[in-house]
Amino acid sequence: MFDGYIICGTPRTGSTLLCSLLASTKRAGDPDSFFGGRFIAWWAGQWGLPSRESLGEKAFSAEYLKAAIRVGTAGTGIFGLRLMRESVDDLNAILNQVLPPLASDRERFERAFGRLLYIHLARGDKLAQAISLVKAEQTGLWHVAPDGTEIERIGPPGEAQYDFARIRREVETLEGYDAAWQSWFAEQGLEPLRVDYDSLSAAPAATLIRICEALGIPAPDAVSVRPGVARLSDATSAEWAR
Repeated sequence: MFDGYIICGTPRTGSTLLCSLLASTKRAGDPDSFFGGRFIAWWAGQWGLPSRESLGEKAFSAEYLKAAIRVGTAGTGIFGLRLMRESVDDLNAILNQVLPPLASDRERFERAFGRLLYIHLARGDKLAQAISLVKAEQTGLWHVAPDGTEIERIGPPGEAQYDFARIRREVETLEGYDAAWQSWFAEQGLEPLRVDYDSLSAAPAATLIRICEALGIPAPDAVSVRPGVARLSDATSAEWAR
């Protein structure tokens, strides 16, 4: 039995869909990106925590970690976390303030969160992933519901404009993140549960059931699973890929 899990991902791999599916079970916590550096101040404000300046770095880190575990567990007994590769150092920065010195990331993570299932969420088609990322950044729209309503917008509406050089840079960056995850798993002596974007998007219920079984918690009935996030890929995406 696991105490929690970490979704080890990169942008535009379906992590928001996977997080929403896991949260919908009411048995697998409520995972989110609690330790991304640029989100920490926002989360602290949402949770009503005092500022770093008023508490001091060590006390703030301790309070932040407790709050993240409480919110990510959501009363289920299982802690869920989404962690992008570029945020590993941000998580370690907080844990290093709270925990005694430990030899590896894995030891720190498991001292903080208990026995963990590591889920590597990846997307094989890096070109499609890069196009999705560029379009989201340009248009400000990151996620929509199956009925087309907006779920997450990070900027004002903008126009999607084809940019070969930018797409190519993003492909290289995303390839680098995937390679870094592979190296990290090897360094930490981990063999993660591997989930790919295509399987997740094509068969979300089957993917969710597989993860629940790996966690050792009751899986939902497949017919009851209702994905709350839709794909944003469209004719523009296909044309850019061509």
